Amino acid sequence: MSSKDAPPPLPEPLGVSVADSHTHLDMQTGTVEEALTKAAAVGVTTVVQVGCDVNGSRWAAETAAAYDAVHAAVALHPNEAPRIVLGDPDGWSRQGAREPGGDAALDEALAEIDALAALPHVLGVGETGLDHFRTGPEGMAAQERSFRAHIEIAKRHGKALVIHDREAHDDVLRVLREEGAPERTVFHCYSGDAEMAKVCAEAGYFMSFAGNVTFKNAQPLRDALAVAPPELVLVETDAPFLTPAPYRGRPNAPYLIPVTLRAMAEVKGMDEEALATAVAANTARAFGY
Repeated sequence: MSSKDAPPPLPEPLGVSVADSHTHLDMQTGTVEEALTKAAAVGVTTVVQVGCDVNGSRWAAETAAAYDAVHAAVALHPNEAPRIVLGDPDGWSRQGAREPGGDAALDEALAEIDALAALPHVLGVGETGLDHFRTGPEGMAAQERSFRAHIEIAKRHGKALVIHDREAHDDVLRVLREEGAPERTVFHCYSGDAEMAKVCAEAGYFMSFAGNVTFKNAQPLRDALAVAPPELVLVETDAPFLTPAPYRGRPNAPYLIPVTLRAMAEVKGMDEEALATAVAANTARAFGY
């Protein structure tokens, strides 16, 4: 194993336990038990496992049912919706190559998500939203239709809405305004600037920061974190992606939350325990546990 693939070392444990508000255990190496044990050893005692397609959402729900430390969010990822409707000849996603299924196939998949969202251990609907980075203009209609449907599902079941917003800030905020956001809305891997953070704060949206807040080129993100109210801030790994500096490019996992949280505390001029206490309470409030 080259050092680039080697898992980063265990950070110093946090003094106050927190939750990883967004992770993909099914895409990480090792077992769920191993991931949870390592995380708990450094004070990360709760994780929100997030689904990106029907199968992944089923797995999230099953895993949350099996482990007290795991809560589930279920959804079709914004890039999944156009692939269901238009097909995926290159097999970009985990399902391999797919034929176009049209709107009927999207409705069928949304019905599955709706059924999963009704389960008591499923606390969130997400990650859903808009992605103008990976999906081209031809997929926008399917993506937006799926996003609107997920908002309705979250509201009907009284669950948190978990948003994926990639290069689509204005459109995401517009759809939330048009549909009426659920009572608890989380911007996962928050990527807006300080101006947008003020808009989110006014609307009462939670902003979840990932390891990219530690990246050298991420000053606009740190500026956003600086103005985000402490009572609306969450922390996440989005593991296996977005490993915090100095481990960027190596595999991420929930046990690395302390690295990101410490960097966040510095940006906010808060001590680590104060931020951890706030984040722990915020995550419980956001997801209703």
